Amino acid sequence: MGADPRAALRRRAAGSRFSRKQPKQSGRKQLNGERGREQEGDHVRLAVTGREGQVAASLVEAARGRDDVEVVAVGRPALDLARPDTVFAALEAARPDIVVSAAAYTAVDQAEDEKDLAFAVNATGAGKVAEAAARLGVPVIHLSTDYVFDGTKDGAYVETDPTAPLGVYGASKLAGEAAVAAANPRHLILRTAWVYSPFAKNFVKTMLRLAGDRDEISVVADQWGNPTSALDIADAILQMARHLKASPSFEEWGVYHIAGDGDASWAEFARRILVTSMEKGGPGAVVRAILTADYPTKAKRPANSRLDCSKLTATFGWRCRPWCAACDEVVKRLTAL
Repeated sequence: MGADPRAALRRRAAGSRFSRKQPKQSGRKQLNGERGREQEGDHVRLAVTGREGQVAASLVEAARGRDDVEVVAVGRPALDLARPDTVFAALEAARPDIVVSAAAYTAVDQAEDEKDLAFAVNATGAGKVAEAAARLGVPVIHLSTDYVFDGTKDGAYVETDPTAPLGVYGASKLAGEAAVAAANPRHLILRTAWVYSPFAKNFVKTMLRLAGDRDEISVVADQWGNPTSALDIADAILQMARHLKASPSFEEWGVYHIAGDGDASWAEFARRILVTSMEKGGPGAVVRAILTADYPTKAKRPANSRLDCSKLTATFGWRCRPWCAACDEVVKRLTAL
């Protein structure tokens, strides 16, 4: 999912949610309007790891007040991926129909110095979550990252493109994908990118915080990707979970890409955040575009993180909505606080 957007920060003295392609599923209002029409047998209970993270918090919010779905968030100390012996008992206690594996080690630069910990959490730990789900007889939906790619492709990456992570973080997440697939044949691995939300630490929150202190923020402009709202990921997962519960013969297991529609550079993403913030009376600053070479970091990032989500659309009937709309929604929520 990629942390640390490589924004170089300088002080100057002078100044998709996902729209549903299915005709009966067009936006959150209609999704929520379907409450009460669900049959009791359609109720689905999810256990999500990574309780403090963006996806878990977004899932809990998305399920709140709904009758057809329930989300149980589990995390440390009851479930600690660095302590594999805690995994099965914590998930068994949650009694899930589906397990969502969202816990991860995401400190991209720090991972270069903490390789063992990154692999313990992102590879071994992820495998243990998938194994526990298999023992419980349920599928696992596992969150992965665009950082499994090296960023040298000209266009958007599809699920079958060769992987070649540039750093420890990406390598540990790729190893996690393999561990999940080996441990539980009923798996959906969701690669996503540039995740933000009203929760936890993320790029949107960082830009808003810095804009309150600085007149100018320098941000990398030669790395491209799909900004993705965790709120949208959560809505998508809930819809996918309902699909799985209603389709016991489902066989399209494997890797999927899920990301906001449209691409941007980090600098363009930052500008959108701050323009929307200023329109709503929040903080603003000038975004100065710089090159990756101007801001060296310990871990290399892919120059191209664009993800093609057409497989998700073909299988689940989802079309990612424009990232700008999802970004505006999150910024408005944060500036209203």
